[in-house]
Amino acid sequence: MTPLTAAETYLQDFHQRQVGVTSAAFAHLPASSPVGRWASSYAVLTDLVPVGDNPLSVLDLACGNGHLLGLLAARQQAQLQLLGVDMSEAELAVARAALPASVRLLPGRSQALDLPSASVDYLVSHMALMLMDDIEQVVREMRRVLRPAGHFAAIVGRTFLLGEVNDVFMRVFKPIASDALPPLRFGDRRAGSEAGWRELLDAGFADVEFDDIDVPWTPTPGEMWTALLDTYDIDRLDDDARQRLRSAFLDAVAPLQTGDGLIATGWGLRLVRGRAA
Repeated sequence: MTPLTAAETYLQDFHQRQVGVTSAAFAHLPASSPVGRWASSYAVLTDLVPVGDNPLSVLDLACGNGHLLGLLAARQQAQLQLLGVDMSEAELAVARAALPASVRLLPGRSQALDLPSASVDYLVSHMALMLMDDIEQVVREMRRVLRPAGHFAAIVGRTFLLGEVNDVFMRVFKPIASDALPPLRFGDRRAGSEAGWRELLDAGFADVEFDDIDVPWTPTPGEMWTALLDTYDIDRLDDDARQRLRSAFLDAVAPLQTGDGLIATGWGLRLVRGRAA
């Protein structure tokens, strides 16, 4: 078995401590783009999987606690075969307890999927691909397991926070991070841009398309800080640096509050999709 990288070791530990944190952050917030609105960013992906009576296999890559698989299972399509892969046993344990027994869940890394070639019709992934090391190998594995003309669709990060609050946060975060955040690189820079994704997908995929997905959110400053505690970089700060950041951040965002004490912000996501060439 290939040893985990430093980033993978951290992510595995984080999701052991914070099981279900991704769905807790996104499942209850509506998502929108210039072409549509959805109940959540997870629903963006479920809507891309066809509804019908034909046999169909769907793989959720980095399935976490199984929230996306649960939405697909709720369709009760008799011919829908659902699979999930994740490297976190803690997340998979929660998924196993919540999902129907018919959903197949496998521990493993996305760089080496324990699945036959050309066995998957649809591959979906929510907020994970941009974090993965050796993304070129991940893309090769995605193409390998997809059937010819099979489809993939992934929600990935586009920008951290929406609106002016993003600039405010970065202004107070960067000075503290520069001397208090241990260096650790997550993923490949190409996974952060459309041009990078086109380069990564060029050899194995056709009809590559992108959509900007916004997840609006209007928290109080306190609610926002609580949510930020569950982001990877803030989690990695020591207690002193985290308290300094909290104080600086709450002071900096105070002028951005509306009359009811809320802040207009949200998460900026990107939908990437294509067809196995």
